[in-house]
Amino acid sequence: MGNSVELSKIAAAIGHDEETTRRLIHNMMDKYDTDDRGIRIIELEDSFQMCTKPQMYEYLIKVARQPRRYVLTDVQLETLSIIAYRQPVTKLEIEKIRGVKSDHAVNKLVEYDLVCEVGRLDAPGKPILFGTTEEFLRRFSIHSLDELPGINPEQIESFKHEAEEEAQLRLDV
Repeated sequence: MGNSVELSKIAAAIGHDEETTRRLIHNMMDKYDTDDRGIRIIELEDSFQMCTKPQMYEYLIKVARQPRRYVLTDVQLETLSIIAYRQPVTKLEIEKIRGVKSDHAVNKLVEYDLVCEVGRLDAPGKPILFGTTEEFLRRFSIHSLDELPGINPEQIESFKHEAEEEAQLRLDV
């Protein structure tokens, strides 16, 4: 199908309950991992998708057109991480955290299908709320947002200290 399929739809199609279906799919995932096959099944939240194994990429591009590759800049990665950890989040909230305008970075992330509009904030102007997409999970090889690494509490303290020093420097100027 080209996209992931929700577990509930697969279960309905094969006439099993979701738990049995999940077990069957996980058995297939294990089999594809151990066999010398060019495909695998990946899990994305409560959906599954068949895709090519990464090590088959060089062979695949010889028979199919090469997918468009893009490189994320530091600004885009920073913006993406803010969205991933704070979602749903508005551009204004992103800009408060980053300290600079983020329109271009957010627009590029939407273009790359890593983030999307997930709603509108019930506030004046109804600002757009952004969140990550299934493509984000796929590109970063994670099953769900729960797999994002946690932030070290010592780093948080360090960031707070740096921000306070920077704020003091601005006041002194």
